[in-house]
Amino acid sequence: MGNLVREPVVAGQFYSAEPEQLKKTLSFYLKSNLEKEKANGIIVPHAGYVYSGPVAGAVYARVKLPETIILLGPNHTGAGKPFSLMAEGTWKTPLGQVEIESSLAKEMLKSSGYLKEDISAHQYEHSLEVQIPFLQMLSSNFKILPIILSMGNDEDLLRIGEEIAETLLRQKKKTLLIASSDMTHYESEESAREKDTYALKAILELDEKELFKRVREKNISMCGIAPVAVMLAAVKRLGAKEAELVRYQTSGAITGDRSEVVGYAGVLIK
Repeated sequence: MGNLVREPVVAGQFYSAEPEQLKKTLSFYLKSNLEKEKANGIIVPHAGYVYSGPVAGAVYARVKLPETIILLGPNHTGAGKPFSLMAEGTWKTPLGQVEIESSLAKEMLKSSGYLKEDISAHQYEHSLEVQIPFLQMLSSNFKILPIILSMGNDEDLLRIGEEIAETLLRQKKKTLLIASSDMTHYESEESAREKDTYALKAILELDEKELFKRVREKNISMCGIAPVAVMLAAVKRLGAKEAELVRYQTSGAITGDRSEVVGYAGVLIK
């Protein structure tokens, strides 16, 4: 294992830096009477927990976690290579450290024409970090493979998804793919819901090409189109057949301000 430690950058901002308080918050969001299911992929938001925690928690509460988890997130910082994989070391949160699945990372780098090893894209990016405490609350036995994806050519992104699936099939690894994305940003509640429903219809039909088309057509400011499209391309190759919208809400539900909201969607793909 590499001794590189990716330190938390949004603890104390997006979620509590206090372990006990963080556990309390996460337990609240993860409350569910529904049975846990095996999933190929999920889509979860990545805002501060007070805003997106109810949606992320509703999805995580439903999922049986395997030992390998691939995290796919967008690049908010502009740092690093366009398709950046962190291949060794650990990620630290107030709840402890999680090891990177470095043998799978090396296989992925070897077999991909696109993914490059690059730490700088991960260093200050929050979209994956905020997922890890949820995972730590649910399991103590997992490793992660963090990948940051900038927007690129549609075909390139879909090919990355296929490459990920091909590597996993060769390795015979049971894996959960997590795509981190918020939906429409800073529009009225009415407009956000309308646009997000339109984008989500393509996602629920597992149609990543249609998703690209709809996002462009309606100018939808969904930040994680790349990770969602890559995840859809991968999980279909891995046998996924159906998707369910677990929960949708906007920041307006928390702030009471419906004039300018951000949309959050939680999706489970089996």
